[in-house]
Amino acid sequence: MKRTPLLHSELSGLIAAMGHGDLLVIGDAGLPVPPGVRCIDLAVTRGVPRFFDVLDAVQAELVVERSAWASEASADLDAALRTRALGENRTLAHDAFKALTRDARAIVRTGEFTPYANVALWSGVAF
Repeated sequence: MKRTPLLHSELSGLIAAMGHGDLLVIGDAGLPVPPGVRCIDLAVTRGVPRFFDVLDAVQAELVVERSAWASEASADLDAALRTRALGENRTLAHDAFKALTRDARAIVRTGEFTPYANVALWSGVAF
């Protein structure tokens, strides 16, 4: 469920159309996009926009029920993800993370080049 206005029209429309339990993935520039999964590529240049800038903007818009990211993420990245209110969260092996992206409504690619800077977000409801 969409909460507030977001400037990027394609991303805003996607969030507005998401239902309970739908999966949205936010990833770094190197995250592969499985065939048939919509890709919203926001990368402008290396590092722009940053992963956490995009995550924070999406989090302001989307009710997040649960989340997941790769257990191989650095301690700093893992800690930064845990400090955000991303619902019930878990980590899983990067190969398992990549496999779950096949079920995403879309993958949003950022300009980030930090290894394993990827997160899966399952949509919740506002009530």
